[in-house]
Amino acid sequence: MLSLIATNPEVRLVVPPEAVAAAGPAEDRALLERCRAGDERAMQQLYTRHAGRLFALARRMTGSRADAEDVVQETFLRAWRSLDGFRGEAAVGTWLYRIALNRCRDAFARRRPTVPEVEGAAPPQAGDAMARRSLEAALGELPEGYREVLVLHDVMELEHPEIAAILGVEVGTSKSQLHKARSKMRELLAARGQAA
Repeated sequence: MLSLIATNPEVRLVVPPEAVAAAGPAEDRALLERCRAGDERAMQQLYTRHAGRLFALARRMTGSRADAEDVVQETFLRAWRSLDGFRGEAAVGTWLYRIALNRCRDAFARRRPTVPEVEGAAPPQAGDAMARRSLEAALGELPEGYREVLVLHDVMELEHPEIAAILGVEVGTSKSQLHKARSKMRELLAARGQAA
């Protein structure tokens, strides 16, 4: 499995929607136990279930596709190395998010983007491209805690209890950080002449 991740970057990004939908805490824990026993197929299944969402999180957090790919790879490498350290106090997905966020912090510290890259072809209207770049740049300027909770809630569509578990904070702190993050985004976008 590890060689599959390292040698084929496209594998990391192809996650069928039904695999994500089928992922549940009980199934993840069963796969994790099989991983601990050295079952590479279980490792691949766990990877397939979570890689797409972790990539989306990392892409938004780092502002770079290349950094996001590295974050996903590093997340799973770290997870495989620390399987015995997982005590089961949180869901497997929460544990993986926590590892990914730490890797994102490292990547962001190494290379703080001035204007994150925008994927895909240019949109039909130039104004849309400018608005997206402005939004991505503002996101990159948010303090780390604000950016994390904003991405987890508004982009990844996680609920506050799960965000709190991932970040290791109280639910009220998650809600407060989200409110502050949205307010700061409005300020940053207004400074760029964009409506929030």
